[in-house]
Amino acid sequence: MRIRLEGNRAELTLGMIHLRQIFTVTSMSRAFPNRSRPRNYRLYVTITPRKDLRP
Repeated sequence: MRIRLEGNRAELTLGMIHLRQIFTVTSMSRAFPNRSRPRNYRLYVTITPRKDLRP
């Protein structure tokens, strides 16, 4: 699954911490500046379900 995260750098970092607790992150793009919001960025992440959390 591919997810797009948007926010400032602190929000992206916090989002990645939470995603890694639940999913395996298989790839992550660099942070791209948002055109519409100057201090915000977007980040693309590819994830898969973690095997150790499956029922």
